[in-house]
Amino acid sequence: MTPPRAHTWGRRGHTPVIRVRGRSRRRTSVAALCCYKPGEKSRLIHRPRTHLLLKGARKSFSWKDYRDLLVRAHIQLDGPIVVVWDNLNTHLAAGLKRYEAEHDWLTTVRLPPYAPDLNPVEAVWSLVRRAMANTAFTTPDELDRKLRSELRRIQLRPRLIDGCLTATSLAINPPTPP
Repeated sequence: MTPPRAHTWGRRGHTPVIRVRGRSRRRTSVAALCCYKPGEKSRLIHRPRTHLLLKGARKSFSWKDYRDLLVRAHIQLDGPIVVVWDNLNTHLAAGLKRYEAEHDWLTTVRLPPYAPDLNPVEAVWSLVRRAMANTAFTTPDELDRKLRSELRRIQLRPRLIDGCLTATSLAINPPTPP
C-alpha cells in the first residue's frame, strides 16, 4: 500500500484551485473579435476589462461594453462589419439588438445554440490558456500583464488568427458582384 502524499492538487478530473493570500477584490474579463477580410491580414481586436468585486457590482461585460468593442472595430477596420455572435446572454440583450438594428454598417449572424466549435474566438482562448498553463501568478497585475502579452503575441501573428478560423471548418465567401 502506498502512503498518502502530503500535498495533493485535488481529485482526479477536478481543476485544482490555488488560494493566494491577500485576495484581490477584482476580476478581469476579456472580449475579443477575430476579424477576417479576403485579401487582407487577419486581425484580433480585444478589450480587457477589470471589474471590482463589490457587492452588487457587475462581474462581466455589459451589452454596452460589447457595443463599444464593435464601434472600436468599425473604426479600426474602416468599413462594414459582419459579426458572428455566439448565444451569450449579453449578446442577446435588447439594447444590443436595438443598436444592431439602428446601424447599417453592422450585420449580425447568430451561431446555433452551444456551438463553440464554430467560433474562432474559442480557439484564441485555447491558445491563451495553453500559454498560461501551469503558471501560478502571485498578483492580479502579473496575470493581467501575461494575458495582455499573449493576446498581443496572437495579434502580431495573423496566421494564428487564420488558424483559428480554419479550426472551425467555416469559410469566408466574399459577396459576388451583381
